[in-house]
Amino acid sequence: MMEPLERLLHERAIERLLVEYVALNDAGEWDKLASTYVPEGRMSRPTAPDDFIEGREAILAAFKARPPRASRHVVANIRVDVDEAGQATARSQILLFLEQKSAPLVGSYEDRLVLTDQGWRFSERRGSLDFAD
Repeated sequence: MMEPLERLLHERAIERLLVEYVALNDAGEWDKLASTYVPEGRMSRPTAPDDFIEGREAILAAFKARPPRASRHVVANIRVDVDEAGQATARSQILLFLEQKSAPLVGSYEDRLVLTDQGWRFSERRGSLDFAD
């Protein structure tokens, strides 16, 4: 059974990973952002929740292919569940401010994570928009 302090430290590490992810995204640090995934990880963007990009290298290529843009992501309402086997789920809400948009996009992420030798990494990030235009 996991000790309460150990569980809390894992939860905090995952919360920090989610915050670091949006900071890397806003800074355009694609290599570091891709390294937050396991090699076989997958992600979907909030604008295309059922269109998964499979594998760390494909995720990196997808971010590098995106035209440059000014953005600010705000992540909130993070809820993390860690299990005894070195796996976790996280749920969060996101506000995305873009230079060309007058109102932010509001979305959610459902994440699956695994504990690796490098720390917690995403095995899956599934984004979705909460309010469609």
